[in-house]
Amino acid sequence: MVVHPSAGHPDQTLINAILYHAQINDDDLIRPGIVHRIDKDTSGLLMIAKNHDAKLSLMKQLKEKSNLREYVAIVHGNFKETSGKINAPIGRSKSDRKKQAVIENGRNAVTHFEVLEQFEGYSLLKLKLETGRTHQIRVHLQYIGHPVAGDPLYGPKNTLKGNGQFLHAQTLGFVHPQTEEWLEFSTEPPTIFLETLNKLRNISRG
Repeated sequence: MVVHPSAGHPDQTLINAILYHAQINDDDLIRPGIVHRIDKDTSGLLMIAKNHDAKLSLMKQLKEKSNLREYVAIVHGNFKETSGKINAPIGRSKSDRKKQAVIENGRNAVTHFEVLEQFEGYSLLKLKLETGRTHQIRVHLQYIGHPVAGDPLYGPKNTLKGNGQFLHAQTLGFVHPQTEEWLEFSTEPPTIFLETLNKLRNISRG
């Protein structure tokens, strides 16, 4: 689902849905309630604020890196290490304006990863964002030679078949803007993701 209306998507967006579902009191009339975004075809959780003060609080937590954002992804290739940190600056690609890339003068970008399972030619990773650059996980994983499976922009053509990249925003944690209570939410990946994992496990078992 597209997050907010644009020239190509004037309706049936997430913003259309939340404005129908709930009263949003936000000074931002273009992106009411939207604290952050996830890429098209990336599944999972988003933070949406019902009022402007809550939105400012949640955005401040993002900026200060005090919130929690964890993803799972099926990626190409296998790993010798069990975990790692990708610290590489990201900016707009000089060769393709539609893409982001690791470039010398890009914005600071840090992604942590943990290898959960390995299969024949693929791996399942848990990823934790320290920063939130456009396409960050997809760019960083391509950069280290393990692009996200199914990624039409940063991955190979010979890949797993699905609904775009196998990347899922699984866990969100943040301090409630009013009660100051730590809240944490998780959601399972979509059916196509889980079915693909089972197929890879069966292939690996022989």
